[in-house]
Formats: sequence, C-alpha cells, structure tokens
Amino acid sequence: MRFSMSGRPHEPALSILIAASCLALSLCLGSTPSYALSEIQREDLPSPVTPPANGDSAAPGTTVPMPEAPGTKPADGQPVDDTDKSEPETPPANGGITSPRAEPDAPPPAVVYDLNTLPEPVKRMHGLIIEACKSGDIEKLRPLIGKGDSMTQLSLGDIDGDPVTFLKGLSGDGDGQEILAILEEVLSAGYVHVDTGTPQELYVWPYFFALPLDKLDPRQRVELFKLVTASDYDDMKQFGAYIFYRVGITPAGQWLFFVAGD
Repeated sequence: MRFSMSGRPHEPALSILIAASCLALSLCLGSTPSYALSEIQREDLPSPVTPPANGDSAAPGTTVPMPEAPGTKPADGQPVDDTDKSEPETPPANGGITSPRAEPDAPPPAVVYDLNTLPEPVKRMHGLIIEACKSGDIEKLRPLIGKGDSMTQLSLGDIDGDPVTFLKGLSGDGDGQEILAILEEVLSAGYVHVDTGTPQELYVWPYFFALPLDKLDPRQRVELFKLVTASDYDDMKQFGAYIFYRVGITPAGQWLFFVAGD
C-alpha cells in the first residue's frame, strides 16, 4: 500500500485498508468461539435439568413411562386385561365329572354287580329309573330328571327346551323307546364306585367308564357288545376310552348325568 508523503492514505487506499481490517477482525472472531460464547449472558442459556431423586416429580417428557403391573388400573380408570392371549385356555386335567376315568397305568377299580351293596338312596334311584324304562313311557323319567340346578345332565353341552323332548330327539323312533332301552341296558351292567370320600364321589354305570378298553377280557367284551357294535368298539379303542352312554348317581341318590360322547 502506498501512503502519501503527508502520512494519510489516499481515499481509495483508505477504503481498501478499512475493508481489510474488517475481514481480519471477522476471521479472528470466527477462530475464537470461546471468546464469543463468554459474552452470552447466563440467563440466555437453558437451565440444566436435574433428575429428581425419587422419579415422582420429573418434568414431562424427561422420563420414559414404565408399563403398568398386571392387575393395576391405568390412568383412565379402565381395568387392565392381564390375560396372556398367546396361550390358549386348556380344559381341566380330568375333563369334567362325566368324562371317562380309564387310566391305563392305574389299577382298575372293582366291578360290582350286586345292587344290594349300594347305599339305599342310590339303590332307590337306580330302581326308579329302571321302572320308568320298563314302562315304555319316557314321561315317567320327568320327575327323576328334575329341574333347575339339580336337573340331570343330559348332554355335554347346553340343551334348549324341555329335557324329555330332548331325549325323544335322541331316540331313533321319535317316541323315546329306543333311548329308554339304552338307559335300561346301561343300568343293567356292572358299575364302579369312583372318587370315594371326595365331593366328586359317584356310582357310575356301566363299569367300562373306568376301565381301559384294551384290557377287557372276553367276557367283558361280550357285555360291552350289548351296548355298542364292534365298529363302535374299534373307534373307542382309538380314542382310548368308553364314550357311549353312561349314568352317574351321587351317594345321596341324585341322578347326576346320563350322557354320551367325549
């Protein structure tokens, strides 16, 4: 840069000098950010967030909400369904009081034919059912079936309407004589006494209810064929248990069920 002899730069030279000085200043400031930040007032900076000790008074958005424990209620007051939907519900191990009790690895229960060994209430109900069957009039079963909560179970599922009408519908003849014949034949077989001393204690006909079919002797198979065909027998062997009609009577003499199926 050339200066005048008087010591003041000419006007063009002065402009260039000012521009160069500004450029140098900006480069200097840009290379020293710590100096620039030190000039910012403390109130312009956001206050640091200190997490609370117990986590109860944290500012919104500063914490991740934890999932509700099973059985608790969410904020909206609706109950939490803590059922595990991935696991299907399974039936009870015994399948219900009407289900066959044949256990291949367990000693078979005693098969009894003598009705005189029955408790008197059981013997009386057994005789009344047999008498109704022999009459040929299915209506004679109505007072024995009962109604309401104490009504005899006639199906593994729910039945609609009148129980005697339901039994007629099961009978091939339409009037109920066939189902009466089956019921009489079932009660004429030997029986077993199961779940002795428990609330589920029962007297059940026929005894095949509690015996593995593949362990029946020839005499017992003859008795079975009075109730089912050889084809039915083969089908039931594949299933693993007798699943034709059976009758259960409680020690108090209540006719608990007359059902077929698995």
